[in-house]
Amino acid sequence: MARYLAGRLAGLVLILFMVCLFTFLIFFKLSPDPALMICGKTCTPERVDQIRSVLGIDQPFLTQFGDFLGGLFTGRDYGSGANLVHCPAPCLGYSFQTNQAVWDMVMSRLPVSATVAIGAAVLWLLAGVTAGLLGAVKEGTWWDRSVMNLSLGGASIPNYVLALALQYVLVVKLQWLPFPSAVAFGDDPVRWFDSYLMPWIVLATGYACLYARLTRANVIDTLAENFMRTARSKGLPPLLTMRRHALRPALTPITTIFGMDFAALLGGALITETVFGLNGVGKMAADSIAKNDQPVIMAVTLLAAFFVVVGNVVVDLIYTGLDPRVRIR
Repeated sequence: MARYLAGRLAGLVLILFMVCLFTFLIFFKLSPDPALMICGKTCTPERVDQIRSVLGIDQPFLTQFGDFLGGLFTGRDYGSGANLVHCPAPCLGYSFQTNQAVWDMVMSRLPVSATVAIGAAVLWLLAGVTAGLLGAVKEGTWWDRSVMNLSLGGASIPNYVLALALQYVLVVKLQWLPFPSAVAFGDDPVRWFDSYLMPWIVLATGYACLYARLTRANVIDTLAENFMRTARSKGLPPLLTMRRHALRPALTPITTIFGMDFAALLGGALITETVFGLNGVGKMAADSIAKNDQPVIMAVTLLAAFFVVVGNVVVDLIYTGLDPRVRIR
C-alpha cells in the first residue's frame, strides 16, 4: 500500500507540474500583453516597460516559469527598491483588475464553492443512487419506467434554465425562498440553508438523473452475475444479498464518477454560481474571463486540476473497501 501510494503521489506531482507548465504557457505567452492591459489606453512606452519589469514578464520564459514555481513554495518579490512588494507563499500573483493577492481571493471564495458542491453532492447521491437501486430491483415495472423517463428529462434540462425557473417560481411568485446570497452558517443557519437550497437543487438535478441511470444499469448487471445466483441459492435474505454482495461491486463505477464530479465542483460551479450571484470560485472565474484577468484565471485552472487529480487518487484508494476483487499490488 505504501509503495502504491508513493507512486500515485509521484504521478500527482508530475501531472500538476505539467498542468502548471501548459497553463503558464497559454496565459503568459499566447495571451495579450498584460502590461498593456494594466497600463490602459493613455500610456507611454516607458510606463509599459516599467510594468513589464515589475511583473517580471520581460524575462525569458523559463525564468518566468521558474519564478512562478518558486513563488508557490517560497514566495516571490515584485519590483525593486522602494517599489518592492513581497508576495508570500503560496504566491499566485496579483489580480490585474483589483491588485489583490490571487491566493487570498481564491481562499475567500472557496468556502462558498465548497458549500455548494457538498450540499449538491449529498442530494444527488441520495436521490440518484436510491432511484437507480429501486429501478433495478423493480426492473420493468411502472416505477422503473417512470424513474428512467424522469431521469432522461432531468438530464436534458440545462442548469441555467432550471435555475431561472426556480428563481421565478420560488422567489418571485411564491416568495418561499430569498434570493441566494453567501451567508455564513454561524451568522444565520436558516438563512444559510434557504440561500443555498436552490443552487443545491439545480446542481443535483442533472447529476442525480445520470447517477440513477448508471446505478440501475450497474445493479442489473451485478444481479445477473454467478456469485449473486450462488448467494441466493444459499437461502440468504434478499436484503442481505443485495447489501452484502450486490451493492459494493455495483457502486464501484459510481465512486469513480462521483470522485471526479465532486472534485471538479470544488473548483467552482461557474454557471450556477453566476446565475445565482454567489461569490464562489466559479463566479470569480467567470468575472476574470470577461476581464481577461490572467493570474486569476490561471489560479482557478490550477485549483480545479489539483482537486481532480487528488480526487482521482482518493477514489483509487477507496476501491479496495468497496470491491474485495480489487487489490493494490
